[in-house]
Amino acid sequence: MSEKKRMTYSQAIEELEKIINDMESENINVDVLTEKVKRASHLIKFCKGSLRTTEEEVKKALSEIDEKQEEDGSGLFKD
Repeated sequence: MSEKKRMTYSQAIEELEKIINDMESENINVDVLTEKVKRASHLIKFCKGSLRTTEEEVKKALSEIDEKQEEDGSGLFKD
C-alpha cells in the first residue's frame, strides 16, 4: 500500500506543522534541515493532490445535483 493511501490530509498537515515548528526553533543542523525540507515538499505535494481530488469530487457532486434538478425541473431558486 502506498503512503498516499495510508496517510490522511490531517496527518500530513500535522507533520508539516511539526516540521515548521522544528525549523523555527533554529536548533536544527543543516543535514537535518535538508531532510526536513525534502519531507515538507513531499507533504505539500500530497496535500495539494488531496485538495485537487476533493475539489473534483465536489464539482462532480454539484454537477450531478444540477443535472438531476434540470431533469426534474426542481431548481433550488424556482418561484
